Amino acid sequence: MADTTKKLLHLLHVDRPLDIRCAAALVLGEVGTKDANLSRALCDALTDGEPTFRLQAIRTVGKLRIEAALPSLLDRVKEGGEEAEQAALAAAKLGAKGTKALQELMPKVSPGLRRYIASALAAAGTTSSETAAVAMLLQRDPGVVDSAARSLLSQMPTLTPAHRKTLAEQLLELIGNKKDPLVVHSEAAVLRLLAALDDPRAEKVLWERIAPPHPLEVRTAALHALGKWAASPGKEQLKRLFACALDTDFRLAGPALVLLKNLPVGERTVADWLTLLQASDVAARKLALEKVGDRDSAEVAEALMQQIQHPDPSLRDGALSRLVRLKQGQNALTAALLSADAPDRLWLLARAQAPFARKFPAEWRERVFARACEYLEENDRRTDALLFLLRESDPTELRQRLEDRAVSWRKKKKYETALLYLRLLIRDPSSGFAIRLELACCGLKVSSRDLAPEARANDPCLQQFATLCQGYEAELGAQFEKMKWLDVDDLYYLGFHFAEQAGQQKQFGGKVLRLLIERSPRTKLAKQAKSKLRGAGLE
Repeated sequence: MADTTKKLLHLLHVDRPLDIRCAAALVLGEVGTKDANLSRALCDALTDGEPTFRLQAIRTVGKLRIEAALPSLLDRVKEGGEEAEQAALAAAKLGAKGTKALQELMPKVSPGLRRYIASALAAAGTTSSETAAVAMLLQRDPGVVDSAARSLLSQMPTLTPAHRKTLAEQLLELIGNKKDPLVVHSEAAVLRLLAALDDPRAEKVLWERIAPPHPLEVRTAALHALGKWAASPGKEQLKRLFACALDTDFRLAGPALVLLKNLPVGERTVADWLTLLQASDVAARKLALEKVGDRDSAEVAEALMQQIQHPDPSLRDGALSRLVRLKQGQNALTAALLSADAPDRLWLLARAQAPFARKFPAEWRERVFARACEYLEENDRRTDALLFLLRESDPTELRQRLEDRAVSWRKKKKYETALLYLRLLIRDPSSGFAIRLELACCGLKVSSRDLAPEARANDPCLQQFATLCQGYEAELGAQFEKMKWLDVDDLYYLGFHFAEQAGQQKQFGGKVLRLLIERSPRTKLAKQAKSKLRGAGLE
């Protein structure tokens, strides 16, 4: 081995090619021993003019733990750059002497170089350097603390159980010191390390620190670190998780939601889940929707109802899709629909329910139709929203209901009310002759029946009869005679007007006057009808 080392030392000479020198330094780090000549050669290499060779020499010095190189290594740390990081790591590997030297150097260098030192102490793998690295967690500089914590975390897989236990005890002692509490960034770093050590003693510490008055950074670190300890939380712990999930800051709410997502929902926790439907963040509401949205209860339905006005479309649709499937949800939707106090609010509810309206039962349609009729008869603008929804549900049934309602009011001689329904029906271009005739006849009943030409020209019922004469001549002749509820005043007014017209309308006027004479032959109006027939040439 001595001969091999001697040959390799010759390859370090400045006359050799750079790649040969670097390779020789690399091999010496693997096979070299603590030889005086080797130590001297490597110490000289630390001041070589080639940066690449110097860097490899620094790594080799660290591997061989050459204490004589410590002053040069410290100088390299002070100069900064890539060599400073490797020089700090090499110095940390020199044991207690190197650790002490780096600790003394710490306050004398810039903050950026302090991070190199902290990282090196944590990564060196010696007892003294690890103790020093834990002490680095007390530094006021967040960058130094973070560097030390990250290096310690990278060493976790290589630690023995006994070593892990010792490190956990050190960290627990730090975080449990109430006389000299840790600053925020130090406490957060300790929590991350405790979680990585997987020590059961950390569970209590983590649960305590997710709740106020601990700072946000500490609470967030504790939530991220909880991991397996959140699989079966107790009652108080669960409340703390829900409180975090409701926080307006997503840095805290996010990890809490991740933990809650894996938890089952029990009967006793439904109320807690429902509180998430009031959260400021939509992610919390969606999680609650996923967890308890399919429960058929009045409390759940009430909470879901509050989501259908949310600006997030996926949340609105998710809440609605569940409400329409649940009995309590349908009840809540109907109650809100029937109690809406303004047209805008009612339209919002109607449009939201329209895609699902066909799935609603007949009982629901009856209740909604009854309220729509109330609004219609009170001339309330909320009628239109309800009728729109009923039309989306079953347009054929709605037409039949409106027609039946109109006929019912007409039979009660409430012609003005009947006209409200008939006018709705006539909006549909497909409305047939029967509806149009019913509309014209009810209009005739409420007409002023003023025989003055100007009044007749503006009477809508006469215009409707004129349209029927043109499009439904045969049907009109057959059906009009069956309108027994038209009295002689109605017939005279109608016949008088159309007897003065031409063509089909004139013939219709003659039929109406003759019908009047047939029904009331000895009345004064019958005489006037005969006179009108003679005057119009319809005798």
